[in-house]
Amino acid sequence: MYPLRRNRRLRTNGAIRSLVRETILTPNDFLVPLFVVEGQGVKDEIPSMPNYFRYSLDLLEKEVKELWKLGLKSVLLFVKVPDHLKDNKGTEALNPNGLMQRAIKTVKNACPDMLVMTDVALDPYSVYGHDGIVENGQIINDDTAEFLAEMSLSHAKAGANFVAPSDMMDGRILTIREALEDEGFTDTGIMSYSAKYASAFYGPFRDALDSAPVDVVDIPKDKKTYQMDYGNRFEALRETEMDIDEGADIVMVKPGLSYLDILRDIKNEVDLPVAVYQVSGEYAMIKAAAEKGWLDHDQIIMETTTAFKRAGADMIASYFAKDVVKLLND
Repeated sequence: MYPLRRNRRLRTNGAIRSLVRETILTPNDFLVPLFVVEGQGVKDEIPSMPNYFRYSLDLLEKEVKELWKLGLKSVLLFVKVPDHLKDNKGTEALNPNGLMQRAIKTVKNACPDMLVMTDVALDPYSVYGHDGIVENGQIINDDTAEFLAEMSLSHAKAGANFVAPSDMMDGRILTIREALEDEGFTDTGIMSYSAKYASAFYGPFRDALDSAPVDVVDIPKDKKTYQMDYGNRFEALRETEMDIDEGADIVMVKPGLSYLDILRDIKNEVDLPVAVYQVSGEYAMIKAAAEKGWLDHDQIIMETTTAFKRAGADMIASYFAKDVVKLLND
């Protein structure tokens, strides 16, 4: 007897497949990471991230306007700090005329309705390339959290809509939230990198910002004392629940593709928006394979970003955001 139900009827052609598709991407799903550098007229391609660039402020303005025209409404800012401005305590991060503060204002002046999120961590400013203050060979938690709160306040004063602490220090969300509230920035949101793993997928990003941990005697050579062990699952839920209790508005899983199980676990358990970050190593691998002709670039980026949303992501930070939206628009 032939089956009464044939599932392939709903796959017969493109029209029916589109009609019954469960997961649909739109430009509203994406955060666009942007790298900012000092200078004028600078559009500097990152060697380990082909076709991705660092922008000086004048070209950042043009890029933001282009993103807005494509329907991309949210950016996540990172800055490459000159070496001579780096120290152990990230002093430059509090400069009201620093590169991040000027980048925030540049985006807001160019496109007032663009949602601006800012990276909050010491590693771009640290002479050691760590996300926290180094003391006696250790990354100091509480002093770092206090400093991150000051950094967040500086970003809020410059016009950031959300601060995005990516450091994984304990208690930093509460410290930041209290600092913002005390200064009247009650509408400034916090997107916490709640489940950020100590991953090998970050390499190209650290090239982009020159922020890798330095190889110095008696200083940790990696970030495993504060970023999560990639063998752990339930720890991610504990971290996320703590950040929510401390005042996070959005929580994030990072990296993305190797942690879809974590993304789904968190989405099932929390009632806040959940972000995922398709990180630089994921970007670089797809680009390298596509250049070799081993993978179809456009099909892969659509498949992977759809996977993030299918797994539960409410928003996706991706270096492919522009590419995906152009494909959607076509």
